[in-house]
Amino acid sequence: MGIGLIDWSRAQFALTACYHWLFVPLTLGLALIMALMETQYVRTKDEFWKETAQFWQKLFGINFAIGVATGLILEFEFGTNWSNYSWFVGDIFGAPLAIEGILAFFMESTFIAVMFFGWNKVSRGFHLASTWLTGLGATISAWWILVANSWMQHPVGMAFNPDTVRNEMVDFMAVAFSPAAVTKFTHTVSSGWMTGAVFVVGVSCWFLLKKKNVRMATASIKLATLVGVIASLIVIYTGDRSGVEMAKNQPMKLAAAEGLEKGGTQAPFSIVPGVEVPGVLSFLATHDFNGFVPGIQDIVNGYTEPDGTQHPSAEYKMARGREAIEAFTNYREIRQTQPAEAALLLKEFRENEQYMGYGYLQSADQLVPPVPLVYWAFRVMVGAGSALLLLLVVLWWMARKGKLERYPILLHAGLWSIVLVYLAEQGGWIVAEVGRQPWAIQDLLPVGAAASSLPTANVCTTFFLFLALFTLLLVAEVRIMCRAIAKHKAKE
Repeated sequence: MGIGLIDWSRAQFALTACYHWLFVPLTLGLALIMALMETQYVRTKDEFWKETAQFWQKLFGINFAIGVATGLILEFEFGTNWSNYSWFVGDIFGAPLAIEGILAFFMESTFIAVMFFGWNKVSRGFHLASTWLTGLGATISAWWILVANSWMQHPVGMAFNPDTVRNEMVDFMAVAFSPAAVTKFTHTVSSGWMTGAVFVVGVSCWFLLKKKNVRMATASIKLATLVGVIASLIVIYTGDRSGVEMAKNQPMKLAAAEGLEKGGTQAPFSIVPGVEVPGVLSFLATHDFNGFVPGIQDIVNGYTEPDGTQHPSAEYKMARGREAIEAFTNYREIRQTQPAEAALLLKEFRENEQYMGYGYLQSADQLVPPVPLVYWAFRVMVGAGSALLLLLVVLWWMARKGKLERYPILLHAGLWSIVLVYLAEQGGWIVAEVGRQPWAIQDLLPVGAAASSLPTANVCTTFFLFLALFTLLLVAEVRIMCRAIAKHKAKE
């Protein structure tokens, strides 16, 4: 069977999202670190900190420009490749994206100009405020984008209008401040801080290996490792909260991330295939070693929790979903001419509405995401993150004691940690997005019903065009950054 329209549309969106996510975490992380450095400059009046902040600011600017380009394309793809999705939930999904564009993006655009071009033209305090506000704008931007993404993972604050065939927002606060949104925001932003910290550490370790800019590199490592350790601890805490949210709202994603075919109480955590720790998955999902966690087959075939709560099978949900679609279709046809019969059909639709999304599925097997990909992506994320935390602690301690330059192996590890942190970042988003397949909106709209009706060849062609363009942009950014790093000569 060849690759169809849905597959190409998903591949193109995944390509754009993965490339975009190469730039966003670094933007968030560098924004915090360069603001802390400039704060040191304003506090101490030491020109060293000004020069150090300006260097990292230069790298921030290069990364920021490329990130904006990929982010704009990502948002346009909702209208081009996923027009059914945009129509179905545009009233809800569009609101946070509109706020992000009007408030956060313009805030960044305003203060970033002062930050880059205002040195020695505005007061130290005003320039410092501009630097912090640039970072704050990027963080607020992340908030609203993650609100939109969290709503796709756990839709709340809405009601379906059968007359307009759209889901409409009924509670903005529920959408904007849902527990899923708060958890995803704190987890994602803190992982961005960690990425920025590791990047600063890696570049600084390269300077020390080359015996260049030693004072700047050492000071940067001391600050960045401290930021990285704190950020890592926040990532761990919010990751724990994410696991609880996942178990509650997306049990199939959790089961896929663990490769758990058959669940139960005292569910084991799989370190790697064949190596399991009893009860740990139950604790991570429910904060109780005896908690019940359903497996993949439980969710597909239906299961009953120890407290008697019943969860129907996928086949049952699909049958109810088809009833909902049929009742809704018939209602639309006669609502103007036969109001009494239409009211009965509308009642039937409401009784089955919660399963409507399942009615678009062809097979229960579609509910199972690519388990090997999700399973290993989760382990890359956790394993890389744990290794980075340990490395950051060691580097912080050695830098604090003034012994870091004696251990080239640690400097090499710090340099290559840049690769590791990006693997962790990409692994996390693979778990988040691939793990919820086949849903564009969890339990509400599968990707097959969300896509635009486009010629497959068009999407295939633009996929390869975007692949070439994004790769070119990435290569250009890396070359420009490497050139800026290599040429930098700090005043020691």
